[in-house]
Amino acid sequence: PFAAGYFLSYLYRTVNAVISPDLVAELGLDASGLGLLTSAFFLSFALFQLPLGILLDRYGPRRVEAGLLLFAALGALLFAISDSLDGLMLGRALIGLGVSACLMAGFKAFVLWFPASKLPAVNGWVMTAGGLGALTATTPVEAALELTDWRGVFGVLAVVTLGVAVVIFKVVPEQAGHHHRETLREQFRGVGHVFASVRFWRVAPLTMMSQAAFLSIQSLWVGPWLADVAGLPRETVAGYLLLTAAAMVAGFLGIGSLAYRLSHRGIPPLVVAGSGMLLFMVAQLGLTLNWTAAALPLWMLFGFFGTAGILPYAVLSQSFPAHLAGRVNAAINVLVFTASFVCQWGIGAIIDLWSGQQGYAPQGYQAAFALVLGLQLLAFLWFLGGGWRRQT
Repeated sequence: PFAAGYFLSYLYRTVNAVISPDLVAELGLDASGLGLLTSAFFLSFALFQLPLGILLDRYGPRRVEAGLLLFAALGALLFAISDSLDGLMLGRALIGLGVSACLMAGFKAFVLWFPASKLPAVNGWVMTAGGLGALTATTPVEAALELTDWRGVFGVLAVVTLGVAVVIFKVVPEQAGHHHRETLREQFRGVGHVFASVRFWRVAPLTMMSQAAFLSIQSLWVGPWLADVAGLPRETVAGYLLLTAAAMVAGFLGIGSLAYRLSHRGIPPLVVAGSGMLLFMVAQLGLTLNWTAAALPLWMLFGFFGTAGILPYAVLSQSFPAHLAGRVNAAINVLVFTASFVCQWGIGAIIDLWSGQQGYAPQGYQAAFALVLGLQLLAFLWFLGGGWRRQT
């Protein structure tokens, strides 16, 4: 059931990469407006993460996720019927709020139900469900647009989301003794304990920037880049998005399993994570240089190694007491999704600095991607300066 929720979360997150031409045509959006509309998901997602961590630790993953998915269903319905940018942004923000627990609730449940040694692999498996959601948001959505429009797609998603909320509430069992009885003040003190940790801040900046680059680009800008920079037709763009999402699924499965196996040979998961995030930056370098002849392999490498940034979640959650697991993951998510909001909107604002006759100018993508890559490089140097050694 948690996998079903995360499937929907990733589908909602990435679907605008396919329907962006329709949104631009119907609403007359520039790149900044498109980025702002899509990134409203990340902003509401980020703002709810700290309350979410407290709620998960206090009430458990079953009730919290089932309740929040009702907001996602409402947001999808509003997105389907709204005619104004404000209404669409509100719908998108409600969707972000509603799916904000889909991954963290699963992570919290896994900390309760699985041994620590299995967390990297199990986390990777539920992330794979998200990858399947991203797959569904590509060619299948493009095919659905032959039968209905983007509003019809979101109407169907609203109904499906409501159904998943009911299933989670009815099917998922309560874990005996999962509530850690703390006062509200003690719970907020736990949040402060996480953010005051030197260990947390040695790892968090790289995770934040790597995941922000991955989420903000993969959920929107990869589609327009393929159209505007590589000059590909819409059907081919959908196919490339499908293969990029397939590479992401392989990354969630492969990198998590690799970290689990190598940990038994004395290689810590954080070493695997750092290596993967470095290779992720290498793929971005090729895209920043507009190597359109290698567009497909570069985007597939982007999808595969972009998943490496999820491994530090498991590493950090094991560095704190189990009853703080929800707040640890939520603290990382606050940083990741706030940065994703800024990156996704900021990339659009930078692209708008260059005007193109059709679509958006390649120079804008190049400048925006270069800035995002530079920030990741700075975070990686910080990580090498202490995070790698102290966490391994």
